[in-house]
Amino acid sequence: MEKVKVGIIGTGTISGIYLEAPEKFSILDIVAVADIDKEKAHEKAVQYKIDKVYTVEEMLQDPEIEIVINLTIPKAHAEVTLAALEAGKHVFVEKPLTIEVEEGKRILEKAREKGLRVGCAPDTFLGGALQTCRKLIDDGWIGQPIAATGFMLGAGPEAWHPNPDFYYQKGGGPMFDMGPYYLTAFIHLMGPIKKVSGSAIIPSPERMVTRAEDFGRMISVETPTHVTGILDFENGAVATLITSFDVMGGTQLPSMEIYGTLGTLSVPDPNYFGGTISIRRAGDAEFTTVPLAYGYSENSRGIGVADMAYAIRNNRPHRASGELALQVLETMHAIHRSSIEGKHISIENACTRPEAFPIGFSKERQDLLNN
Repeated sequence: MEKVKVGIIGTGTISGIYLEAPEKFSILDIVAVADIDKEKAHEKAVQYKIDKVYTVEEMLQDPEIEIVINLTIPKAHAEVTLAALEAGKHVFVEKPLTIEVEEGKRILEKAREKGLRVGCAPDTFLGGALQTCRKLIDDGWIGQPIAATGFMLGAGPEAWHPNPDFYYQKGGGPMFDMGPYYLTAFIHLMGPIKKVSGSAIIPSPERMVTRAEDFGRMISVETPTHVTGILDFENGAVATLITSFDVMGGTQLPSMEIYGTLGTLSVPDPNYFGGTISIRRAGDAEFTTVPLAYGYSENSRGIGVADMAYAIRNNRPHRASGELALQVLETMHAIHRSSIEGKHISIENACTRPEAFPIGFSKERQDLLNN
């Protein structure tokens, strides 16, 4: 099958794992990089043996590039994505799709107008662990899912991150930072979300940086740092999702659990591609570990781009879709809105539950995506 030529815009820290993607996915051929810091782009090009270092404009004018991977900062996502679509490129965006829901809607409208595709991270739900969890649910191991929980609880990033200020500004906070992993996983496992309610608080109006290099500097907090959301799914199930930067003493709660009419499924951290899965069915004395039925349990960022590339060649839907990312974005905003307005918020932007991968999909069996 003819490879799909790819260009990457944005060569910050996250770009490294995407630049490794052709080693894992034979459909991809990364031929160019671009960054506002051209020196940084040159360094990545040398490190990963990429032939071309472009400006953004030069990349969008290159006729051989079919997919642009947008790894710019979130507030630039909409501008760069819309420009790439206007230039006739399919786009895969690092999460979130954009900052505002209306911008996300414009992106999908432009893609439909141009007959192009938009994909979006996170693509961890395509890894071996969450695909195995999906198989267990679809095969009825826990019966009909009726409820779920998700917990992302910890202290904030000011103890370790070199530039933690963004996490406490609009568009930041624990829900917008880590919520996409949990919400995407929930939709993958149980289907689209119908409505939400939420409560969100700012316990501390300022946070002190404790990283040695910047110790003592104060950060003003502009966004909630402890957020609880209740999710109602179209299939009738309900879920609780709590994200927090205010749990200083750690937690013993699981990352995710799905509760069904016949049992409970313990789901590993959706920030990762692998992890330990366990299941306990009604009448069992204890949880039992379940082996992974799919490949790509290591860090496999880029799997969503690869699936989109196969989808382009085979004229089928791709799994990490823009519609999925837009529902996730709207859900996060709606949880915050619900806390302010004191009411349920209906989710307006529809998506479909992504198709599961064929059983056995792995690096050795990439051909299973050719249909």
